[in-house]
Amino acid sequence: MIAFEARRMFQLVEPIAVVTYLEDEPTEAVMQLGLRSVWDAYFAGRAAPLGRDVPAGVVDALFYNFAPGEVARHIPQVWDRVSPREANAARARGSVAALRRILGDLAEGPGVAGAAELLVKAGTSGRTEGRALYAAVLALPIPTEPLARLWHGANLLREHRGDGHVAALLTAGIGRTEAHVLHALADGMQANEFGRISHLPSEQLAVVISGMRARGLVGADGWLTDAGREMKAQVEATTDRLAAPAYDILEPRELEQLIEDLEPLAAQLERASSG
Repeated sequence: MIAFEARRMFQLVEPIAVVTYLEDEPTEAVMQLGLRSVWDAYFAGRAAPLGRDVPAGVVDALFYNFAPGEVARHIPQVWDRVSPREANAARARGSVAALRRILGDLAEGPGVAGAAELLVKAGTSGRTEGRALYAAVLALPIPTEPLARLWHGANLLREHRGDGHVAALLTAGIGRTEAHVLHALADGMQANEFGRISHLPSEQLAVVISGMRARGLVGADGWLTDAGREMKAQVEATTDRLAAPAYDILEPRELEQLIEDLEPLAAQLERASSG
């Protein structure tokens, strides 16, 4: 699959997978197990496929873009309150509930079942070398219910792409906090306004931006330079290229059908997230 098609698949698959992070049901489902905060629920849900014995330092390395020490405030403490198996189940259950609410009648349509089969086919076909988080999710049981299969396939492909994105950032020499700064500035937002890093001490963020300025990525005006925009484009292109092989298992007609089935679902999910 060429990179352009991989980008199109990202645009169609991401709205399904990202309900886990944008909607209330998944977080509430995990928190109801006895966790104390939204971030406890995030780290328990996303790290659950790795198991309870994986240290915070390993989770931090795989997640890549959290501030130093942030993961350790939640891992392994969350496993004193819930088990990874419970967290996995609650996260999936909440994600499916969110999809069902937002998609309405579309959730029961034939496109969901068809797309689910093809997403699972693609999502279980990726190579695992160098993709530890994807490999962990790949080891989970595959649901049988169509909407649950749809979310599971999308989540597999998101983590597969995410592992590739980390490799792209590493190759480009973009550090954990720099990745957020690059993303924020590329979207026309100052770094201290971006939710994922807005809580960081201003002095810490200033040091990161100063380093990017010294490398020619950020200008004196605080925005990306031409080199910075090129760096962002390079990272995204590499991420697309590394994500593409997961779809190679699909025949051309299957890929066309998958796109046709996903388009109305993605459109509905995007309308809900923007409205």
